[in-house]
Amino acid sequence: MPPWCQRDPAATAPMLRPRLYLLGAAVLWSTAGAAIKLSTLNAYQLASGRSLIAALVLFLLFPEGRRRPTLRMLSVAAASAATVVLFIFANKLTTSANAIFLQDTAPLYVLLLSPVLLRERPSRGEWVAVPIFLIGLSLFFFDQLSPGQLQGNLVAMGSGVAFALTILGMRAASTEGSAILIWGNLLAGLAFLGPALNSPMPTLLDIALLAFLGIFQLGMGYALFYRGLRDVPAVEASLLVLLEPVLNPVWAFLVAGEQPGPWALLGGGIILLATAWRTLLGVRGPGAEPPPVPVQDKA
Repeated sequence: MPPWCQRDPAATAPMLRPRLYLLGAAVLWSTAGAAIKLSTLNAYQLASGRSLIAALVLFLLFPEGRRRPTLRMLSVAAASAATVVLFIFANKLTTSANAIFLQDTAPLYVLLLSPVLLRERPSRGEWVAVPIFLIGLSLFFFDQLSPGQLQGNLVAMGSGVAFALTILGMRAASTEGSAILIWGNLLAGLAFLGPALNSPMPTLLDIALLAFLGIFQLGMGYALFYRGLRDVPAVEASLLVLLEPVLNPVWAFLVAGEQPGPWALLGGGIILLATAWRTLLGVRGPGAEPPPVPVQDKA
């Protein structure tokens, strides 16, 4: 066997665990759509309850994030809060597949906004990804959509824009990531606490689903992501967590019987390919990697 094909088990084994952490994070994140579809709670209850629980989990898991927020932190936290809230509302209006794929158009808005907000010029290859994103984005509106689904698609696009602003803000405040996530979830939870408390009483299943979303889907998902990111390069991490949008519609179909339209699936596939292309192009040389996606931030 050629030397370059041989692997040192001692060198490979330590890298398996952080990769499994990242895949575990993607799996947990991917359950959001199915859990939301199963719940009878309204969007206000889900958005407020999930975020407040997640904020508590993150507060307990990340001591370094327990700090008084600066104005910059609060501005990025507001974008993070908008991401998670709009994602919940989108899932209540349209399919889980549409919600997650349209949120994952965030790299498109990062490319368009980074020259203005960060004074960073995308490469020529990255600009090539823009029309690919736009083609994938347009296909979501080819399926026959009810007025509510059309509104949901637009809300999901708004979640993608907010996610992009979160990514750009995290880039500018790279040492404050955990604090931003805590404050972002706290803001999201408090913003809709009033309407949530004035909503119908939840069932036991609703309470269980809400606890799952806050503790595991969002809170532990973040924890696994950051733990894995310590040892895995940002590019590889970004590619590994692409498992989330792949699994999200699968869980929604298996659990809730939801079937996305054929054009949405095609558009989602194109967006995933464009995201992978954009991520790989982010490597500009040895040691140069794009910033890790604060995936919800992922939502």
